[in-house]
Amino acid sequence: MARGTWTSDAGDGGGARGHVGLGDVSGGTVARGGPLVLGIETSCDETGVGLVRGHELLVDSVASSVDEHARFGGIIPEIASRAHLEAMVPTIERALDTAGVGLADVDAIAVTAGPGLVGPLTVGAAAAKALAVALDKPLYGVNHVIGHAVVDELVDGPFAERVMALVVSGGHSCLLLLEDTVNVTELGSTLDDAAGEAFDKVGRLLGLPYPGGPHIDRLARAGNPEAIRFPRGLTAPKDQAVHATDFSFSGLKTAVARWVEARQDAGLDIPLEDVSASFAAAVADVLTAKTIAACHAHGIDALVLGGGFSANSQLREMAAARCTEAGIELRLPPLRYCTDNGAMIAALGAAVVGRGLPPSRLDLPVDSSMPLTTVLV
Repeated sequence: MARGTWTSDAGDGGGARGHVGLGDVSGGTVARGGPLVLGIETSCDETGVGLVRGHELLVDSVASSVDEHARFGGIIPEIASRAHLEAMVPTIERALDTAGVGLADVDAIAVTAGPGLVGPLTVGAAAAKALAVALDKPLYGVNHVIGHAVVDELVDGPFAERVMALVVSGGHSCLLLLEDTVNVTELGSTLDDAAGEAFDKVGRLLGLPYPGGPHIDRLARAGNPEAIRFPRGLTAPKDQAVHATDFSFSGLKTAVARWVEARQDAGLDIPLEDVSASFAAAVADVLTAKTIAACHAHGIDALVLGGGFSANSQLREMAAARCTEAGIELRLPPLRYCTDNGAMIAALGAAVVGRGLPPSRLDLPVDSSMPLTTVLV
């Protein structure tokens, strides 16, 4: 029995058409309309398997072990790796079953090669290599972070020739310029804490359960975002020449801590809603202001927002308002595609397959700190 729990199933493949075990490679009934790519995602605590044909998502199945990490206040790589081992076969079976296809229908295997946690990455890569060898199919080791942006092609259609991507998560806050989808230039990134990481740390400071992001988001909706003026990192004029497209949230986190400590020392209650709203507003303000400025600087009129933190309601609302004001098209994937999932890896796999890029070697390595400009290894 898989340790993870099923958290997501989406797609247009219809209902299940009978159990399809990994030992059964009989063909399914889905019509041939382009390469069918199976994507495997195991960079952190979600075991994701997606099936994509072109820009059409057939199914996205996810098993998560997040509940097992909550008592530790963060992800434990050894626990996540074991959960991936236990969930891998059931998650693949579930995806095939729901899409009504057999393994023989799969034309290519895509897998997250990095960045991420080495143990979890290794589990996913091993499974993908085994499938590639057993089925004699090409293997593509792709970049997890780029997948967070490219997944939107499954929702809103192919990207324009040039698109700006803001990918924000627990481990990344970066601005990327995508050309022809798979040619990536990193314009900026966080110099310390990522946005999602800062939310988790502030959540612990406020005594909220792990992960802190959703709880702060919930509280913020009932608070006043202008109640406390927290600092906006790297936005002073002296920072613009060198760090115009970089982010920093460590100072903001420290400012929140000092504000809370001062209230406690004075014997005053902590207004959780107002603190959450003011903190979230500071993060969203920095992210959106710098991103809009980067779009103008590079002549980009389309922005895609991706990554787990892109589910934050204040960020989504502020991005929508500022993009409308700036005349920039905002591509915003549904919430279920913001967190880690197999669909995004299958989507990126389909993008590289569609452009005729050579497959990866069967001994492809995993890289916990894979450069964001490396789409395929």
